Amino acid sequence: MTIESLKELIDARKIKWTAHCLEKMGERDIDIEDVKQAFSIGEIIEDYPDDFPHPSCLIYVKIDERVIHVVAGTDGQVVYIITA
Repeated sequence: MTIESLKELIDARKIKWTAHCLEKMGERDIDIEDVKQAFSIGEIIEDYPDDFPHPSCLIYVKIDERVIHVVAGTDGQVVYIITA
């Protein structure tokens, strides 16, 4: 899994947001565009190739002095945003 392959799926709007993620984003004042930006300018700092049901990764991005971490997984067809 590469940040580029995830970005392609994000750009194609092949995204599914978990309820947990949306709840945590609200609590942490993180908006959808912040998360999408993580795929454009962020970097994968950890890989979880054996995660179930799909491989996932931890993405780090710094936006306007704010550090945001995004956990996302993919089945190759869709990016699942797990939490941010």
